[in-house]
Amino acid sequence: MYETPLTGLVLSGGGARAAYQVGVLRAIARLRRDVLDARERQRNPFGIIVGTSAGAINAAALACHADRFEAAVEVLAKVWDGFRAEQIYRADSLGVIRSGAQWLTMLSLGWLITRWRKLRPRSLLDNEPLHGLLQRMVPVDRLPIVFARRQLHALAVTASSYSSGQHVTFFDTAAPLDSWQRSQRRSVRGSITHAHLLASSAIPFVFPAARIGGEHDAAWYGDGSMRQTAPLSPAIHLGAQRLLIIGAGRMHEPPSERSTSNGYPSLAQIAGHAMANIFLDALAVDVERMQRINRTLALLPDDVRQDTPLRPLESLVIAPSQRLDDIAARHLNCLPAPVRTLLRGVGVGGSTGDARGGSALASYLLFECPYTRELMALGEADVQARRDEVLQFFAWGRSTRATAPPPAGAELDLELP
Repeated sequence: MYETPLTGLVLSGGGARAAYQVGVLRAIARLRRDVLDARERQRNPFGIIVGTSAGAINAAALACHADRFEAAVEVLAKVWDGFRAEQIYRADSLGVIRSGAQWLTMLSLGWLITRWRKLRPRSLLDNEPLHGLLQRMVPVDRLPIVFARRQLHALAVTASSYSSGQHVTFFDTAAPLDSWQRSQRRSVRGSITHAHLLASSAIPFVFPAARIGGEHDAAWYGDGSMRQTAPLSPAIHLGAQRLLIIGAGRMHEPPSERSTSNGYPSLAQIAGHAMANIFLDALAVDVERMQRINRTLALLPDDVRQDTPLRPLESLVIAPSQRLDDIAARHLNCLPAPVRTLLRGVGVGGSTGDARGGSALASYLLFECPYTRELMALGEADVQARRDEVLQFFAWGRSTRATAPPPAGAELDLELP
C-alpha cells in the first residue's frame, strides 16, 4: 500500500502574512526536486496538514492536491504572487462605505443609530470575494480522492466558536480516528468545507463571523487563532511523528530597533499589538513548551520514559528572519485608496519608522502582490539559508526505499484560479 510519512505540516495564521508560508513551501519543493528523483517525489512529504486562519486556506489547498504536491505549491505561489486585495475583501468605495465606514460610525454614534436596525454592519471589511476565490482555489471535493490514494492521512483546520467560547479543531482523516477534548478546546470529525475555511480565517472585527452546522446545531465561528493555546496539538493528536512548523513572525525576527514614543498609542498600534497576540504568541509559546518536554524526556531513563504517555517530537521551525511590520510599512501605498482612507482613520499611514504608523495592523491586510511577493521571496531565502537543516529534517539525500506509484487517476486541473 502506498503510504506517506507521518510528517505534520503546521501553518499558522496571520492574514496576508501567510504569503511567507508559500515562499517557504516553494523553496522546499524546489529543494526536493534537486535531491530526489521523480519516483521518490511521487510521495507527498506531509501526511498530516494542519492550518489556522489564512494558514488553513493554504493547508486545505495543499491537501486537496496532496497527490501532486509540487504542482499544488506552484498554484498557491501563482495565486499569492498575483494577489490583489479585491480577491479577499470589497476594496471599492461603495463596499468600504457599506462595511467599514458604517462600522466606525456605529462605534462613534451607536447611541443614536441603534434606533435604525438596518444599520448593523458586521465587520470592518466585507470578505464576500473570498468565497469565490475558495471555490476556484480549494476543490474540497478532491479530499476523499487523496485520502483513498493514501497520499494524505489527515487535514485539520481550527476556528473559535463565538457561540460556545470553545476553540474547535475540525478534522477529516483517511482512517477512523477518535476525537479529543481538552479544557476549552475540542475536536470535531467531518468533511472540511469552504465554510470551515471562512470561519477559520475570519479575523475578529475585520471580517464577519461564519456559520457552521445544520439547522439544529449551527453556531457562529471566528478566526481560529483566537484562544488557541496549543497550535501544535491537532497535528500531534492526529499522529504526526515530526513537525515542520511555519510561523508568521516573532520567533526568528530581529528585535525591534524603533525608538519608543511617549505619545498615546493610536488605534492601529493597539490593534496591531492585539493581532500579534492572537496570531503569533501562542505558536511561539507552544514551540517552547514542546522543546522543554523534549529536553525533559531526554533526561529520563529508557524504562521511565516508556511509562509516560509523553514522547519526544522532532521538529523544524521556519519563521521570518526579518520584521514583517517593516516590510508592510514599505507597501502601505499599495492598498486600494478607499481602504487606505478607512485605515488612516484608525492610525495606519503615519511615519514608517514609528510603531504608531500602523504597519503592524496593515501587515495582516496587505493582500497586494508587491507585499506578498516580498514575503514569498523572504520565505525562499530563509529556507535556502537553512538548506542543510531542511535536508536533515526530511532525511533527503540519503538512500531511500523505493515505493510504488500512487493509483492511476484522472488528471488534475491545476490551472491558476
